[in-house]
Amino acid sequence: MSETRPRVLYITGMMRCGSTMLGNVLNEVPGVVHVGELYYLWRNGLLRSGTNSTCGCGEEITACPLWSAVLGSGNVPDTADYARLMIAVQSGYLRARHTALRLAEARGLRTPPAPVTEATGAIRSLYQELGRQLGVRLVVDSSKYPAEAAALLGRRDLDVRVLHMVRDPRATAYSYQRGKSYVAEMDPVRSTGYWSAINAASDLIGVAAGDRYLRVRHEDFARRPQHVLGEVMRFAGLTEPNPLDEKGRVTLGDNHTVTGNPDRLNRGQVTITASDRWRTELDFWPRACAVAGAGLQMYRYGYAGIR
Repeated sequence: MSETRPRVLYITGMMRCGSTMLGNVLNEVPGVVHVGELYYLWRNGLLRSGTNSTCGCGEEITACPLWSAVLGSGNVPDTADYARLMIAVQSGYLRARHTALRLAEARGLRTPPAPVTEATGAIRSLYQELGRQLGVRLVVDSSKYPAEAAALLGRRDLDVRVLHMVRDPRATAYSYQRGKSYVAEMDPVRSTGYWSAINAASDLIGVAAGDRYLRVRHEDFARRPQHVLGEVMRFAGLTEPNPLDEKGRVTLGDNHTVTGNPDRLNRGQVTITASDRWRTELDFWPRACAVAGAGLQMYRYGYAGIR
């Protein structure tokens, strides 16, 4: 990784879009590290006040050898006061509704507010220190906050590519009917509202970022995992062999992800497969909520023919 311009693949999109699995598969590529949802390092890692404070390696984040070294390097303040400051900046400047403003700043149309510059500078320092500690060339950050992705695109001392992962909102509504470890349930009206807002904000990045943006669908990754991962690797500038075989199998080792789907803790051989249970098990009401709330976007992403 360049000491002056770290390379980052930032994944944006609605939660439960498959970003954790894709990131952990990329983690098996030499020279790549998947750090999970780095956005929550301050809340879950330093303050331990979020839903999960465990690193993907199984240790508490502050006890993990990697994160202890990164946070103890002196490049980023690791105090509780600084963590609370970062959380306040996230709430005030890096929500989905702030994406258009952050993109205008990234394009040089306005000056970023000082808190945004402070936050993105801290994130850059984390990326840089991860590169130093691990000797990697690419950091995969699956935080999924489009405004944060937009703000990071504006930094000239980062090489950021944005991967937008999309999943059918009906499948998302079905997934949220079931709680999963520390991931809470969500009703279909709320999940579809979030789905629409986050994906619309991510689409804005696609308009502004040009060839630094790529959109992939969860369903395509599940059905043609080796092909789609190869496309993502080329987009991220990776030339190493694809870790997935022709049957979509990969052996997952240790990772140091911050938050994310509980499946990030899995190890050993896994096979990427499609799950279409929502087609037969999703009731009329949540299905109707998803279609009514996100119908136009579904058509845009090619879901009109999926029943």
